[in-house]
Amino acid sequence: MLTKYGTDNILVMLLVSFVLMGLGLFVFRQFPAYIFLGLGLIIFIFTIWFFRDPDRKLPTEAETNPALIIAPADGKIVEIKDVEENLFLHSKAKQISIFLSPLDVHVNRIPFGGTVKFFSYNPGDYLVAYHPKSSELNEQTRIGVENKVGKIFFKQITGILARRIVWDIKIGDTVAIGQRFGMMKFGSRMDIMVPLEVKIFVNKGDRVVAGESIIGSYY
Repeated sequence: MLTKYGTDNILVMLLVSFVLMGLGLFVFRQFPAYIFLGLGLIIFIFTIWFFRDPDRKLPTEAETNPALIIAPADGKIVEIKDVEENLFLHSKAKQISIFLSPLDVHVNRIPFGGTVKFFSYNPGDYLVAYHPKSSELNEQTRIGVENKVGKIFFKQITGILARRIVWDIKIGDTVAIGQRFGMMKFGSRMDIMVPLEVKIFVNKGDRVVAGESIIGSYY
């Protein structure tokens, strides 16, 4: 299944791929034809691969336990550190950073069920997504969710290749853990900040899967 968050890009990229393959099949002959066919096929395969949106099976315990936190993005844990979070948590926090390569699924999922209490968008810069300062300076959304157990804060952050973040939530929305809520296009980063009392179940270097990997719990 292809994601609805990339419809505009998908249509443009598929059109380009079909035009290139058409030139290779019907206009050019011999060696130039193979070049156009190859480029068109590469763009077609990349489009289908990058904008894929596979179904995910939420862990059974996450369906009934409001204390659990799951990965909001596919990728590799590149950083776990203590920070001061003054926008939503207003306290010291543990930050877990997930780096998404262009080959990872880029559709994002809600990591913690509850109500959206905070949202902001910052146009920002375009440092490489794994750069520590990208969490502060890059284009990003900032989202705070709260439920009866506690609250968490997370960011969609674009990298040097990505120039667009897509989201479909707003302040006041009730969101379910594992629910799709947006996409970061091309190489990107997701930061999750939780209070220090939250137990963290992942380590730097681990790979996580959005909607499936449990990364922490309030108890």
